[in-house]
Amino acid sequence: MAAVVTANPRKDEDGNEMLIDITPRAASRLKEIMSKDSNPLLALRITVESGGCHGFQYLMSLTNTSVISAKEDTVFEASDGSGAKVVMDEPSLELLKGSQVDYTMELIGSQFKIVGNPAATSSCGCGTSFDIKS
Repeated sequence: MAAVVTANPRKDEDGNEMLIDITPRAASRLKEIMSKDSNPLLALRITVESGGCHGFQYLMSLTNTSVISAKEDTVFEASDGSGAKVVMDEPSLELLKGSQVDYTMELIGSQFKIVGNPAATSSCGCGTSFDIKS
């Protein structure tokens, strides 16, 4: 499902709005966490750093929307009314635009995950590291 930008929309060098999607599973899990913590301001922060086995790695953490940077961060909200939010800084959004935030449940554990990253040419087996098109 397409996420809606609720703070600090960004455009790429071609003038296109940089967007991500939040899957229903990810939105549902974020809503559960917000409810369990009684914190409607909770959001999933996704950043990209150099490192990992493929050049870049995804880092995910929970944050409070009251402490994000209005200048540096873009906030996306799931369009399903769940209130699920994802926060990214501009350099990370540049590398993740067009991607989906998903929540996977596997035998080895459950995690939020980036899927369908159009900028990635390859990724590691666990999905936390990726390489980009030059």
